[in-house]
Amino acid sequence: MDVRIEPSWKSALAAEFGKPYFEQLVRFLHAQKAEGKVIYPPGGAIFRAFELTPVQAVKVVILGQDPYHNPGEAMGLSFSVPEGVRTPPSLRNIFKEVETDLGIRMSGCPNLEAWAREGVLLLNSILTVEAGRAASHRGMGWETFTDAVISYLSAHCEGIVFLLWGNFAKAKASLIDTSRHHVLLAAHPSPLAGGAFFGCRHFSRANEILLREGKTPINWQI
Repeated sequence: MDVRIEPSWKSALAAEFGKPYFEQLVRFLHAQKAEGKVIYPPGGAIFRAFELTPVQAVKVVILGQDPYHNPGEAMGLSFSVPEGVRTPPSLRNIFKEVETDLGIRMSGCPNLEAWAREGVLLLNSILTVEAGRAASHRGMGWETFTDAVISYLSAHCEGIVFLLWGNFAKAKASLIDTSRHHVLLAAHPSPLAGGAFFGCRHFSRANEILLREGKTPINWQI
């Protein structure tokens, strides 16, 4: 795997790339490809979240679990799919909450790159998946890597708003120094949560916090 990553993140995470767990992860991915397995997202998009949102630009973190496992969906940003791809159910619910919370109209475009460029780190805990097999790369080392990402932001930045949706994401709260940052918790936006995500108002709340921190709020409208 060619680890091409934005310079500020490359510096921040340099130690991780040389650790045994990461070298083992790279060997695992190479072996998967040698066996003819299809891996999502494409190699050049694995670190897309880091490319679009440098360390110094991070204002909000939205944590997902692992990439979509169907063809053409995964693009290296949590919850996001390319334009022209059917909007996944969880993202439809996210957009509904944005509209209700902020009183705005979303276009329905499922590509969240605009959020990433606004300072929203769209981070999956696991950065790759085998085609057709959800969570197939769980426990292979990505969780250690992305925990290091969260820990780095917690230790070296100030006033970030972490949006943790669902039990998997909420389990990462222990990595975050709440004396320096803000953690907002909610149910997962998946329809399986029975609508419990609705009413969390995380988008307006995040902007209110950013304003108090002296930062420019996120333009959530797409």
